[in-house]
Amino acid sequence: MKKLVVAACTVAVLGMVSGAAFAAPPTKIGKGEGFVDIVAWPGYIERGETDKGYDWVTSFEKETGCKVRVKTASTSDEMVALMNEGGFDLVTASGDASLRMISGKKVQEINTALIPSWKTVDPRLADAPWHTVDGKHYGVPYQWGSNVLMYNTNVFKEAPKSWSVVFEAMDLPDGKPNKGRVQAFDGPIYIADAALYLMKHKPELGIKDPYELTEDQYKAALDLLRVQHGLVSRYWHDAMVQVDDFNNEGVVATSSWPFQVNLLKSQEKPVASTIPDEGATGWADTTMMHVDAEHPNCAYMWMEHSLNAKLQGDLAAWFGSVPVVLAACKGNALLTDEGCATNGLNDFEKIHFWRTPVSKCKSQEACVPYYRWVTDYIAVLGGR
Repeated sequence: MKKLVVAACTVAVLGMVSGAAFAAPPTKIGKGEGFVDIVAWPGYIERGETDKGYDWVTSFEKETGCKVRVKTASTSDEMVALMNEGGFDLVTASGDASLRMISGKKVQEINTALIPSWKTVDPRLADAPWHTVDGKHYGVPYQWGSNVLMYNTNVFKEAPKSWSVVFEAMDLPDGKPNKGRVQAFDGPIYIADAALYLMKHKPELGIKDPYELTEDQYKAALDLLRVQHGLVSRYWHDAMVQVDDFNNEGVVATSSWPFQVNLLKSQEKPVASTIPDEGATGWADTTMMHVDAEHPNCAYMWMEHSLNAKLQGDLAAWFGSVPVVLAACKGNALLTDEGCATNGLNDFEKIHFWRTPVSKCKSQEACVPYYRWVTDYIAVLGGR
């Protein structure tokens, strides 16, 4: 797959020296320490509290004696900050965070031989460059999916064909302006969504990869986001707040995750989602282990448990994601045999998966690095 660039090169441009000293991974798993502390995206670690039908924690705790404690994080930057602070064993990191934690030596190499179900991982993800460096794995693939365009079906009788409904001022099919009725994601990685839109609508810019932008391409993406700023009612990062905004604040179109779409549909709200003609950014998440994990044995037990086919299928049904264990796509009562296709299994090649922008990039001579994305997106949020 063209988006899976060479891992060693990717890390080298992040400033990490090939072969940097990390402690050797364990060669065996000992007795569980009684707890495992996980930083996770909302909806990723369920114990049946929201819906009794979705619980992949209780059985693990009974079988291992390891109590699962979860800290939810709404953005990749928040996950990186929490892992930098320490006190957690695992994190379900997306590609815009994983290499930052590897280069910062906050996560450790994983001994895949201690994870019997590793052999069941989708081959397209097993060696993905956002968790694999110099042939060493720094995490276990968990789930993947796309950032969808969620819309109100009372306003849009047909699925929008373009992301223009959230990027450019216009009247929507109900005859009313989109100003004040759309949202955008508040993480710096959202600059890539603007770049992806420009790839089709301004091909003269020559954008080849939404995460690899020259100064001129980057400026064009920021200019588009400044236009969008005048339309946006809220920059979202909290999934539950976005659900409330769709219910009560008049939001009718936004970038979103399948999780919010599924939750609103379960409440019988008039929503649907689509991947517009420009394509979409997306996430391929990896369970990574802190370099100073206090509960490494329970952490390894959880990583093995995370590849359980039933967990993978149940989670995909709950979140609207795609399992990394393809066997989970068949025979799961919650997901159904059509669920993986519905959630985008066949769209893998169309998704531009999140990854950390770096200065020495593959498609251009020089690109704008992530620290600039952070500071400049904060300025956009502030209307500057």
